[in-house]
Amino acid sequence: MGATSHHAGAAGRALTADRPSSIRNVVLVGHSGSGKTTLVEALALTAGAVNRAGRVEDGATVSDYDEIEHRRQRSVQLSLVPVEWGGIKINILDTPGYADFVGELRAGLRAADAALFVVSASDGIDGATRMVWDECEAVGMPRAIVVTHLEAARSDYAQMTTVCGEIFGAEDPDAVVPLYLPLHGPAGPDGHAPVTGLLGLLSQRVYEYSSGERVERDPDPAELALIADARSRLIEGIIAESEDESLMDRYLGGEDIDVKTLVDDLERAVARGTFHPVLMAAPAGDGARQGLGTVELLELVTGGFPTPLERAAVTVTRPDGSARPEVTCDPAGPLVAEVVKTSSDPYVGRVSLVRVFSGTLNPEETVHVSGHGLADRGHEDHDVDERIGTLTAPFGKQQRALTRCIAGDLACVAKLTRAETGDTLSAKEDPLLMEPWTMPDPLLPLAIEAHSKADEDKLSQGLARLVAEDPTMRLEQNPHTHQVVLWCLGEAHQDVALERLRTRYGVQVDPVPHKVSLRETFGAKAAGRGRHVKQSGGHGQFAICEIEVEPLPPGSGIEFVDKVVGGAVPRQFIPSVEKGVRGQAARGVAAGYPLVDVRITLLDGKAHSVDSSDAAFQTAGALALREAAAEARIDLLEPVAELAVLIPDEYVGPVMSDLAGRRGRVVGTDQAGPGRTRVRAEIPEIEIGRYAVELRSVSHGTGRFARAYARHEPMPPQIAEKVREQAEKGS
Repeated sequence: MGATSHHAGAAGRALTADRPSSIRNVVLVGHSGSGKTTLVEALALTAGAVNRAGRVEDGATVSDYDEIEHRRQRSVQLSLVPVEWGGIKINILDTPGYADFVGELRAGLRAADAALFVVSASDGIDGATRMVWDECEAVGMPRAIVVTHLEAARSDYAQMTTVCGEIFGAEDPDAVVPLYLPLHGPAGPDGHAPVTGLLGLLSQRVYEYSSGERVERDPDPAELALIADARSRLIEGIIAESEDESLMDRYLGGEDIDVKTLVDDLERAVARGTFHPVLMAAPAGDGARQGLGTVELLELVTGGFPTPLERAAVTVTRPDGSARPEVTCDPAGPLVAEVVKTSSDPYVGRVSLVRVFSGTLNPEETVHVSGHGLADRGHEDHDVDERIGTLTAPFGKQQRALTRCIAGDLACVAKLTRAETGDTLSAKEDPLLMEPWTMPDPLLPLAIEAHSKADEDKLSQGLARLVAEDPTMRLEQNPHTHQVVLWCLGEAHQDVALERLRTRYGVQVDPVPHKVSLRETFGAKAAGRGRHVKQSGGHGQFAICEIEVEPLPPGSGIEFVDKVVGGAVPRQFIPSVEKGVRGQAARGVAAGYPLVDVRITLLDGKAHSVDSSDAAFQTAGALALREAAAEARIDLLEPVAELAVLIPDEYVGPVMSDLAGRRGRVVGTDQAGPGRTRVRAEIPEIEIGRYAVELRSVSHGTGRFARAYARHEPMPPQIAEKVREQAEKGS
């Protein structure tokens, strides 16, 4: 794009938009280490939101408000940085690049209207970034590409733009082209020539950054010759996207198309999501006011990215599911806002980051909070009225007060004690509900125990607050293994969860081995006799029962049959025997796992007119079952999962080989879109406890999977023996 006017936002005030057309919401996407957060700092510096040292007034960086991020030296959550350029408020949403925090990325995509894909000139493009690009492609989200790390000795901008065209422009290579070429300074001792400026392909102007200020000048003849081919390709790509069908004929006829016409067509094509320009950016050096390429990037965002008015109308229902007309981005319309992130502040409590899709949100007003659809993750459905506190805009560790938040804008809301990520805020007299966005399924288990009695008292509340913040985490109280399990997306996700429990909520927990819900069953028919006779003065105990146990088909559970004849066991004690054998079955008869799929038949017994009792026959029933088990072969049953693994075609072989090594049985494969295959398999759950981590390694971060319980089936004898040995050691 061409020349620009510098209208930077003031650093000392909160930015308030007065109309949706003056707002741009952009999310930064890229792998961990690609330079997203550094780019945010550079954009904020150029826009005047921070001082020359790249710091906000309290001495922290603009996206610096999570201590865990500093200790780990990487982003672990979504952060919002508002800046102003040319009278336009830009809400920059910085997302984590690490796969474990993809839930934060999805929240950023939900809140944004366009995406900047940040790729490193030295590291390339990973598979996970390609997958996110495809997701944006599917919904038509406008995208541009920013190449970073130009200062690296092995960086090659020309090669990187070619790679971007091949990967991101697979459907239309002419739609992914650079807007600028780098201007290199003198080569250093290592032979690397640093990038000191940009050559504008449309404007045919040079933008020098070597002085720390952006200086514009005319190109010399050598520089004009350098951009000729790239400029022609860019113009042809823009004209191909133009709505003016005569433009191509005029261009091919030798007419010099006006630059303003080209810029207007470029901006319309970018906003439609059909053209994806490639830019470059680098942070400012010591004492510099502007980072290289940041002005050009801000120009593209304000001129080429869509306003919230161009976003499709939002589909809403009433909380009971009944239909409701769509709502548009109108500050005067009905209030519809969505919580895209929930966090806790030690001083103000819960803070909700909210995107307003319709209406206007005002501080200190009462709103209706609706939340549905995540009950399986420890989030209760709820419909409740709440009075919100102040509205603020984040700025590093500070929160700057806002007087309102109109449709299309984002703000932080304090004191929403019930609202969780994904919930809808609406007017209390007109409650509405937005359909929640798709959350990744947490598939890596973390079993925990309270470290001390004091921690045990605080554990329940701490876990509730933790999962309220993070809908990609699922809390399970397993009724079979009696473990508390946090289901996470990966090991880093687990580590952050434990750290937040400790530092935010003051709860120390200890990870323990995750138990798979095994079962026991009889491998053959067996008989047992239970004798419970005690005479020790006073009221005695007397009960004898004889039973037969036989295996049943899978899924039959426990069947109890009474075949006593002649009153050998009085009728009133038959339920007592059944209660005793069922209680023993629940406790297990071999390795401590519940007994299933057997028929237990009561055949005979004896009673005493005085000393027999309900408790005595319960005990005798349990003893009879244990004796039968001692004489029989007891099979351990393990849960088997149905696994659906979605991977690029090139990883089908390694994934199938890996599944076979885990005792998996591949039951089929099918195409799941261009270049992607779904592998369906059945596999013991004990073999996939860490599959969320291991699939990422096998597929280089490109694989996803879903799992569902299929059935229990006998465990191989050699593995069952190891389980029994472990059970004996633990008892």
